[in-house]
Amino acid sequence: MSTTKKLTTEENTALLETLKKRFEKNPSRHKGIKWSDVEEKLKAAPEKLWTLHQMEESGGEPDVVVLDEGSTEIIFCDCSTESPKGRRSVCYDHEALEARKKFKPANSAMNMAEGMGIEILNTEQYHQLQELGPFDTKTSSWVKTPKDIRELGGALFGDYRFGTVFIYHNGADSYYGARGFRGLVRV
Repeated sequence: MSTTKKLTTEENTALLETLKKRFEKNPSRHKGIKWSDVEEKLKAAPEKLWTLHQMEESGGEPDVVVLDEGSTEIIFCDCSTESPKGRRSVCYDHEALEARKKFKPANSAMNMAEGMGIEILNTEQYHQLQELGPFDTKTSSWVKTPKDIRELGGALFGDYRFGTVFIYHNGADSYYGARGFRGLVRV
């Protein structure tokens, strides 16, 4: 992932074309939204394009989704079928990463999300995403964990199995090759 928060003209053009193609391929994710409106907002917010590039580069396949019917914001969410490949094998947050004495993962979901400029989905958003199609049928994704659970050392994650969205718990310091995280960015 890039360390500068600005895209080259070529990266910008390529990203907008990728996002447009995905937008047009999946109209059920964003009924009532026009690409021209999305593109206008993106061009006015170059820092959001950098964030979307980070999402794309890590395998998130961001697309416009409607999670809040009354909002005027454009919301891009990771819509990769499985948890993004470039964001797996991470524990939940920095505190969990620091607490782990051996076999530490390279990073945490919360650290990565902050560095990318995205919000990790909460349980409600994760359920809403699953209404757009089955996601995480072979993987799982960390979701934003309520403070009281996190203070006790736990963290939440979700997946989709047997036609059902499941939200589970695990130690925040745990990490697995098939668990990553999904995020969103508001434009």
